[in-house]
Amino acid sequence: MVGAQPAILKTSRLGYDGKGQVAVGSADELGAAFDTLGGVTTILEQRVQLAVELSVMVARGADGAVATWPVGENVHRDGILHTTVVPARIDASLAHAARATAVRVAEALDYVGVLGVECFVTTEGQLLVNEMAPRPHNSGHWTLDASVTSQFEQQVRAMAGLPLGDTQAVSAAAMVNILGDCWANGEPAFERALAMPGVRLHLYGKREARPGRKMGHLTALADSSGAALGLALAAWRSLPR
Repeated sequence: MVGAQPAILKTSRLGYDGKGQVAVGSADELGAAFDTLGGVTTILEQRVQLAVELSVMVARGADGAVATWPVGENVHRDGILHTTVVPARIDASLAHAARATAVRVAEALDYVGVLGVECFVTTEGQLLVNEMAPRPHNSGHWTLDASVTSQFEQQVRAMAGLPLGDTQAVSAAAMVNILGDCWANGEPAFERALAMPGVRLHLYGKREARPGRKMGHLTALADSSGAALGLALAAWRSLPR
């Protein structure tokens, strides 16, 4: 165990949406957890008291130029990202620290492209990097509708050696994932969500809807983070038949 505290055993590669990890409460449980994960290379992480999870999308060009988008505030359900709210409802100093940390990570890796850096903020105020996604990331999907330059356009710019685009947010926004569970009673009522002003729908073209599978997302634009989140959740709740 880490410091004799409860921990989480995680695979070092290919973990996502709560997969590739097992909670362990004591050293006696480690062997079984390791076997559950298939005996692959793992990392043991001490569990922390979480105040909020943040994500920073950072882009870096081959020339060393960097750009970050506003910090997102994430909420997960059953290990899967449920919502991202931008700007995160945190102090400006913490937002600055999160963006600076993401830049340091990208520079230390000599990374080129778009990188998602997820951070835990503990109840004691510590900022801890939790995960890195070397690509456009789910928590950055809001940029399609609420940023001057989306994360996908930025990826093309970085890889093609073009100047990085403006990452300014044009509105407060909230993104909510649409999982395959919404198809339990047939095609979701997308018309109800799209009747709400400020709501945008993105579907990923996946043929089969399965519980827990990300099928698309909704983005809601509003004057504040709280209002955007309320609108996004109302649209999401309207989907099931």
